[in-house]
Amino acid sequence: MKHVITAFLITISASAAMTEEVGEVGVDWVGNDIIVEAIQDPKVDGVTCHIAYFERSVLDRLSQGNWFEDPSNASIACRQTGPIEVGDIDRSPDGESVFRERRSVILKSLRIKRIFDEGNQTLIYLAHASELTQGSAKMSISTVPLYAGN
Repeated sequence: MKHVITAFLITISASAAMTEEVGEVGVDWVGNDIIVEAIQDPKVDGVTCHIAYFERSVLDRLSQGNWFEDPSNASIACRQTGPIEVGDIDRSPDGESVFRERRSVILKSLRIKRIFDEGNQTLIYLAHASELTQGSAKMSISTVPLYAGN
């Protein structure tokens, strides 16, 4: 039954990058886990981001209520994993969505945006929660420098 509820509740946007679960760490006796996923940037070859996030168990959902929601917390680390080739990316200060995953049925999602810092020749990856009701200050950031040799 592991991940059955999560697979039902969490959907990945069709325009998002493909993810691969590469790790799962049990954190307590009720079955809550930290999931680690690898995400290839769909427009920048040679860059892989790893995100870690908390996944609530069925037992935790039953005992705590708030059945349809997972925490917003996430951590991200992005690295060069091959020769970097930057495709047609959004170069505006708002950046571009690379990945989005629902963290509740309606109100909350985890997002990863890519921002290009042209002056420093660096790709910035920002993981943050998006919430309809209150917003969220929970975020994590990672950078990948673009050297002339890439």
